Amino acid sequence: MKLIIQIHAIFLLICVLISCGSDKESSSNNQFEEVKVSAPSLENVTFKPISFTNAYPDAILELYSPLENESFEEGKVSFEFNIKNFPFENGIKGFQLKMILNGNDPVGYNMPIFNQEFEKGTYRAVAYLVDENGMALKEYGNYVDRDFTVGGSQPFPESGEPFLALNSPVNDQEFEKGEPVIVDFLLIGGDLEEEGLQVEIAINDKKYTLQKVVPVEINGLPKGFFDLKVTLKEKNGEELKGAFSQVQKEIIIN
Repeated sequence: MKLIIQIHAIFLLICVLISCGSDKESSSNNQFEEVKVSAPSLENVTFKPISFTNAYPDAILELYSPLENESFEEGKVSFEFNIKNFPFENGIKGFQLKMILNGNDPVGYNMPIFNQEFEKGTYRAVAYLVDENGMALKEYGNYVDRDFTVGGSQPFPESGEPFLALNSPVNDQEFEKGEPVIVDFLLIGGDLEEEGLQVEIAINDKKYTLQKVVPVEINGLPKGFFDLKVTLKEKNGEELKGAFSQVQKEIIIN
């Protein structure tokens, strides 16, 4: 009789342990359920082209070195610019010469001749002048582009397609809520109207299209992280296939 009672007690204990384990597992599963966070609403976001007046339409930026598709060993590459009809040496506000390498963020330089270290690779440099407000000068001659290779890398495939260079914003740039985001870009090697092209600016899934190369002001962004894309497209909406037909950055609204 005692043996039967002991067996019964053990059976009840096992049932209790299984029940507790099941409850804990259920509780654990509930604890780690995926929490879906809705994307910030972009309903109130607006895009507005900014009237831009080039104060230095006759400014000329020339690049003597490197030459087109020039090859270099890994290490220092010398850049030599010549600037005309522009108050470069007078020290206007901020950096007056900026350069973008392979679609990355622009870097400012306050001297027309400088060296920079490079690893093996194929590079496209876009250099341009900026005004007192940091806006890129957009007249032909205000900017120059140049391809070159380092360490025996192969040059870019030949292409006559135009492409984009984004002056602002830079990647991970932070803005205060209510502060406008200025999208300032250059179109290199083409003309939107003559070639039937357009530029699409997108913040997440909110899109705006324009047919002129002018800065655009974005207002009404809520707090959060946003993907900004600037894309060169045909009038039918098809994206150009060049390596630099789209520029993508992330911006932060605090």
